[in-house]
Amino acid sequence: MLLALDTSTRTIGVALYDGTRVLGESVWTSVDRHTVELAPAIAEALARSGVVVSALQVLAVATGPGSFTGLRIGLAVAKGLAFARHLPLIGVPTLDVVAVSQPVQDIPLAAVLQAGRGRLAVGWYHAVEGAWQSDGEPEVLEVEALSRRIQSPTLVCGELTEDERRILARKHKNVILASPAHSMRRPSFLAEIAWRRWLTGRVDDTASLSPVYLHFGEPIPG
Repeated sequence: MLLALDTSTRTIGVALYDGTRVLGESVWTSVDRHTVELAPAIAEALARSGVVVSALQVLAVATGPGSFTGLRIGLAVAKGLAFARHLPLIGVPTLDVVAVSQPVQDIPLAAVLQAGRGRLAVGWYHAVEGAWQSDGEPEVLEVEALSRRIQSPTLVCGELTEDERRILARKHKNVILASPAHSMRRPSFLAEIAWRRWLTGRVDDTASLSPVYLHFGEPIPG
Protein backbone atom coordinates (compact mmCIF):
# COMPACT_ATOMS: atom_id res chain seq x y z
CA MET A 1 0.00 0.00 0.00
CA LEU A 2 1.30 3.44 -0.97
CA LEU A 3 0.34 6.79 0.52
CA ALA A 4 0.91 9.80 -1.77
CA LEU A 5 1.03 13.41 -0.58
CA ASP A 6 1.10 16.58 -2.68
CA THR A 7 1.23 19.97 -0.97
CA SER A 8 3.10 21.84 -3.70
CA THR A 9 0.62 24.70 -4.03
CA ARG A 10 -2.70 25.69 -2.53
CA THR A 11 -4.04 22.56 -4.20
CA ILE A 12 -3.43 19.68 -1.78
CA GLY A 13 -3.85 16.00 -2.58
CA VAL A 14 -3.79 12.70 -0.69
CA ALA A 15 -4.16 9.26 -2.27
CA LEU A 16 -3.95 5.60 -1.30
CA TYR A 17 -2.86 3.14 -3.98
CA ASP A 18 -2.17 -0.60 -3.93
CA GLY A 19 -0.74 -1.11 -7.40
CA THR A 20 -4.10 -2.18 -8.80
CA ARG A 21 -6.60 0.28 -7.41
CA VAL A 22 -6.84 3.82 -6.14
CA LEU A 23 -8.48 3.08 -2.79
CA GLY A 24 -8.98 6.70 -1.89
CA GLU A 25 -8.19 10.15 -3.21
CA SER A 26 -8.83 13.67 -1.93
CA VAL A 27 -8.01 16.96 -3.64
CA TRP A 28 -8.90 20.35 -2.25
CA THR A 29 -7.86 24.00 -2.24
CA SER A 30 -6.37 25.25 1.00
CA VAL A 31 -5.92 28.92 1.83
CA ASP A 32 -2.49 28.44 3.42
CA ARG A 33 -3.77 25.98 6.04
CA HIS A 34 -1.57 23.06 5.01
CA THR A 35 -0.21 22.59 8.54
CA VAL A 36 -3.59 22.01 10.16
CA GLU A 37 -5.31 20.24 7.25
CA LEU A 38 -2.83 17.64 6.01
CA ALA A 39 -2.57 15.27 8.99
CA PRO A 40 -6.36 15.03 9.53
CA ALA A 41 -6.80 14.44 5.78
CA ILE A 42 -4.37 11.52 5.92
CA ALA A 43 -6.18 10.03 8.90
CA GLU A 44 -9.53 10.45 7.16
CA ALA A 45 -8.24 8.84 3.95
CA LEU A 46 -6.99 5.82 5.88
CA ALA A 47 -10.23 5.49 7.85
CA ARG A 48 -12.50 5.83 4.81
CA SER A 49 -10.52 3.24 2.88
CA GLY A 50 -10.33 0.84 5.82
CA VAL A 51 -6.54 0.91 5.74
CA VAL A 52 -4.46 0.84 8.91
CA VAL A 53 -1.15 2.66 9.12
CA SER A 54 0.71 -0.63 9.56
CA ALA A 55 -0.46 -1.68 6.06
CA LEU A 56 1.53 1.09 4.41
CA GLN A 57 4.56 -0.16 2.49
CA VAL A 58 5.88 2.99 0.83
CA LEU A 59 5.34 6.76 0.82
CA ALA A 60 5.40 9.24 -2.05
CA VAL A 61 5.63 13.02 -1.92
CA ALA A 62 5.63 15.74 -4.55
CA THR A 63 8.93 17.66 -4.38
CA GLY A 64 8.06 20.82 -6.32
CA PRO A 65 8.43 23.32 -7.70
CA GLY A 66 5.84 24.99 -5.57
CA SER A 67 5.34 27.22 -2.56
CA PHE A 68 8.04 27.33 0.10
CA THR A 69 5.69 26.62 2.99
CA GLY A 70 3.55 24.04 1.24
CA LEU A 71 6.48 21.93 0.07
CA ARG A 72 8.22 21.99 3.44
CA ILE A 73 5.05 20.87 5.23
CA GLY A 74 4.51 17.98 2.81
CA LEU A 75 8.13 16.85 3.07
CA ALA A 76 8.09 17.14 6.86
CA VAL A 77 4.99 14.97 7.21
CA ALA A 78 6.24 12.41 4.67
CA LYS A 79 9.64 12.19 6.35
CA GLY A 80 8.09 11.92 9.79
CA LEU A 81 5.97 8.97 8.68
CA ALA A 82 8.89 7.37 6.84
CA PHE A 83 11.18 7.51 9.87
CA ALA A 84 8.49 6.52 12.36
CA ARG A 85 7.22 3.55 10.33
CA HIS A 86 10.58 2.63 8.70
CA LEU A 87 9.10 3.07 5.24
CA PRO A 88 10.83 3.91 1.95
CA LEU A 89 10.14 7.39 0.59
CA ILE A 90 9.98 8.45 -3.05
CA GLY A 91 10.04 12.06 -4.19
CA VAL A 92 8.45 12.97 -7.53
CA PRO A 93 8.76 16.35 -9.31
CA THR A 94 5.37 18.06 -9.20
CA LEU A 95 5.37 19.02 -12.87
CA ASP A 96 5.88 15.34 -13.77
CA VAL A 97 2.59 14.65 -11.98
CA VAL A 98 0.89 17.31 -14.08
CA ALA A 99 2.39 15.95 -17.30
CA VAL A 100 1.66 12.26 -16.77
CA SER A 101 -2.07 12.94 -16.47
CA GLN A 102 -2.23 14.02 -20.12
CA PRO A 103 -2.65 11.62 -23.07
CA VAL A 104 0.63 11.40 -24.95
CA GLN A 105 0.57 13.27 -28.26
CA ASP A 106 3.06 14.11 -31.01
CA ILE A 107 3.18 17.75 -29.94
CA PRO A 108 5.04 19.47 -27.08
CA LEU A 109 3.50 19.78 -23.63
CA ALA A 110 3.81 22.73 -21.25
CA ALA A 111 2.92 21.72 -17.68
CA VAL A 112 2.30 24.70 -15.40
CA LEU A 113 1.89 25.56 -11.72
CA GLN A 114 1.23 28.82 -9.93
CA ALA A 115 4.56 30.27 -8.81
CA GLY A 116 3.26 33.38 -7.04
CA ARG A 117 3.36 37.08 -7.89
CA GLY A 118 1.50 36.46 -11.15
CA ARG A 119 4.08 34.01 -12.45
CA LEU A 120 3.95 30.40 -13.60
CA ALA A 121 6.36 27.53 -13.09
CA VAL A 122 6.60 25.88 -16.50
CA GLY A 123 7.99 22.48 -17.42
CA TRP A 124 8.40 21.48 -21.07
CA TYR A 125 7.86 17.89 -22.20
CA HIS A 126 7.89 15.86 -25.40
CA ALA A 127 6.76 12.33 -26.24
CA VAL A 128 9.30 9.51 -26.14
CA GLU A 129 8.21 5.89 -26.62
CA GLY A 130 4.67 6.56 -25.48
CA ALA A 131 5.51 8.68 -22.42
CA TRP A 132 6.16 12.33 -21.64
CA GLN A 133 9.81 13.15 -21.11
CA SER A 134 11.07 16.37 -19.55
CA ASP A 135 13.09 18.75 -21.71
CA GLY A 136 15.10 20.11 -18.81
CA GLU A 137 14.72 22.18 -15.66
CA PRO A 138 11.49 24.12 -15.08
CA GLU A 139 11.46 27.88 -15.47
CA VAL A 140 9.40 30.80 -14.23
CA LEU A 141 7.44 32.78 -16.81
CA GLU A 142 4.66 35.32 -16.81
CA VAL A 143 1.69 34.18 -18.86
CA GLU A 144 2.41 36.70 -21.65
CA ALA A 145 5.96 35.37 -21.97
CA LEU A 146 4.66 31.80 -22.05
CA SER A 147 2.23 32.77 -24.81
CA ARG A 148 5.04 34.31 -26.86
CA ARG A 149 7.21 31.22 -26.43
CA ILE A 150 4.60 28.95 -27.99
CA GLN A 151 5.04 29.17 -31.76
CA SER A 152 3.69 25.75 -32.78
CA PRO A 153 0.80 23.54 -31.58
CA THR A 154 1.45 22.85 -27.89
CA LEU A 155 -0.69 21.26 -25.19
CA VAL A 156 -0.86 23.41 -22.05
CA CYS A 157 -2.15 21.93 -18.78
CA GLY A 158 -2.04 22.66 -15.08
CA GLU A 159 -3.00 25.46 -12.72
CA LEU A 160 -4.21 28.51 -14.63
CA THR A 161 -6.39 31.41 -13.53
CA GLU A 162 -9.30 32.65 -15.58
CA ASP A 163 -7.23 35.56 -16.90
CA GLU A 164 -4.32 33.31 -17.78
CA ARG A 165 -6.60 30.98 -19.70
CA ARG A 166 -8.07 33.93 -21.55
CA ILE A 167 -4.63 35.24 -22.55
CA LEU A 168 -3.41 31.84 -23.73
CA ALA A 169 -6.66 31.16 -25.58
CA ARG A 170 -5.92 34.09 -27.89
CA LYS A 171 -3.36 31.84 -29.57
CA HIS A 172 -5.93 29.12 -30.17
CA LYS A 173 -4.14 27.88 -33.30
CA ASN A 174 -1.04 26.95 -31.30
CA VAL A 175 -2.16 26.77 -27.67
CA ILE A 176 -4.26 23.71 -26.93
CA LEU A 177 -5.64 24.22 -23.44
CA ALA A 178 -6.50 21.19 -21.33
CA SER A 179 -9.85 21.67 -19.58
CA PRO A 180 -9.88 22.59 -15.87
CA ALA A 181 -10.93 19.05 -14.97
CA HIS A 182 -8.12 17.54 -17.04
CA SER A 183 -5.70 20.06 -15.50
CA MET A 184 -6.36 19.07 -11.89
CA ARG A 185 -3.21 17.74 -10.24
CA ARG A 186 -4.30 14.37 -8.90
CA PRO A 187 -2.27 12.55 -6.23
CA SER A 188 -3.25 9.20 -7.74
CA PHE A 189 -0.95 9.97 -10.68
CA LEU A 190 1.81 10.79 -8.21
CA ALA A 191 1.10 7.42 -6.60
CA GLU A 192 1.37 5.55 -9.90
CA ILE A 193 4.72 7.15 -10.75
CA ALA A 194 6.09 6.36 -7.31
CA TRP A 195 4.77 2.79 -7.32
CA ARG A 196 6.62 2.03 -10.56
CA ARG A 197 9.82 3.45 -9.12
CA TRP A 198 9.42 1.49 -5.90
CA LEU A 199 9.00 -1.78 -7.79
CA THR A 200 12.35 -1.16 -9.50
CA GLY A 201 14.09 -0.17 -6.29
CA ARG A 202 14.33 3.54 -7.10
CA VAL A 203 13.74 5.03 -3.67
CA ASP A 204 15.20 8.21 -2.19
CA ASP A 205 17.32 8.80 0.86
CA THR A 206 14.78 10.04 3.37
CA ALA A 207 17.18 12.26 5.27
CA SER A 208 18.54 14.10 2.23
CA LEU A 209 15.38 14.38 0.13
CA SER A 210 14.55 18.06 -0.26
CA PRO A 211 12.01 20.20 -2.12
CA VAL A 212 12.79 22.25 -5.22
CA TYR A 213 11.81 25.90 -5.24
CA LEU A 214 11.97 28.40 -8.08
CA HIS A 215 13.59 31.79 -7.72
CA PHE A 216 14.13 34.23 -10.57
CA GLY A 217 13.68 31.41 -13.05
CA GLU A 218 16.26 29.08 -11.46
CA PRO A 219 15.53 25.90 -9.47
CA ILE A 220 16.93 25.94 -5.95
CA PRO A 221 17.13 22.74 -3.87
CA GLY A 222 15.53 23.17 -0.46
